[in-house]
Amino acid sequence: MTVTLRPATVDDLMAVGALHQRSRVAAYASFLPARALADPTPEAMGAYWTERWTWERDEHRMTVAERAGRLVGFSYLGPDDEGDPVTGLLNAIHLEPAERGRGTGRTLMVDALDAMRARGWSRAVLWVLRDNAHARRFYERGGWTPTGTERDEHIGGLLTPQLRYARQV
Repeated sequence: MTVTLRPATVDDLMAVGALHQRSRVAAYASFLPARALADPTPEAMGAYWTERWTWERDEHRMTVAERAGRLVGFSYLGPDDEGDPVTGLLNAIHLEPAERGRGTGRTLMVDALDAMRARGWSRAVLWVLRDNAHARRFYERGGWTPTGTERDEHIGGLLTPQLRYARQV
């Protein structure tokens, strides 16, 4: 069965939040404790996306991936968080855990890069958790390289190191 992509609508956001929570737990469980992944709940994550979409929908783009009419992934992109006008930020690619290895993430990444190119951005950046070896391999296979820039972000009350990656679009 083929994956189809479409622009997200406000009606998708609660389901996107629940999927995001499942994706985080599956992707981060090997290096973050369960207590750090217990919050936010799927409902809280849906509320987060609903609120974020309210403020960012004019300059950001969310794409959902569906298989047989069921939400199986999403991507989210927007302007660079450091204000570079020729750079877009890939904020997220998240998948249902069973979608890993089926090409859905790659399809979402290619679509996001095409969308950045269409917006006139010549460079793309993203942040990835340093300890998320699977995601780092995925992005590196897609032509992304670490920039050497790092930051720490909180996940479930824990500081988690992140690495910045970049590539040309």
